[in-house]
Amino acid sequence: MTMSFSLSGIIKGIIAGFIGTLVLTGLMMMKKYVGIMPSLDPVQMITNMVAEKTGTQTNMMVGWILHFVIGSVAWGVAFSVINNLLPSSSQVMKGITFGVGAWLLMMIGPMPMSGAGLFGLSMGIMAPVLTMVLHIAFGATMGLAYSKLISTYNSKY
Repeated sequence: MTMSFSLSGIIKGIIAGFIGTLVLTGLMMMKKYVGIMPSLDPVQMITNMVAEKTGTQTNMMVGWILHFVIGSVAWGVAFSVINNLLPSSSQVMKGITFGVGAWLLMMIGPMPMSGAGLFGLSMGIMAPVLTMVLHIAFGATMGLAYSKLISTYNSKY
């Protein structure tokens, strides 16, 4: 088992990451719309962190762009590169495993940096639980999309 840096796989990872990010974003918006932890808004957190670190005014467009770049490019590329190292033969299960890993990194990095504390616990116990569920959905969707992309490509060529 080795890491794979094939351009084709990386592009598929970016596309799958984008699809996973779309699903995650839709769930985040539904969560906010129905009133479940509206204060837990990762895009607003990213926006505020960037404004604070750069000394500029908040601009939600920056937060949205970074949200999609992180989900599509950073996580999509990482998923494709380490795909062979992830446990399971199922891309969906690999995606879920990866999603939990991405969640863990978010909980110990950006979440405390945003002022929400380690695992976002300053927002209550629901913050880590809800964000884990969202990242499991992200990972499962990304894994499913990736499996479809690689099977479509392999069946045509």
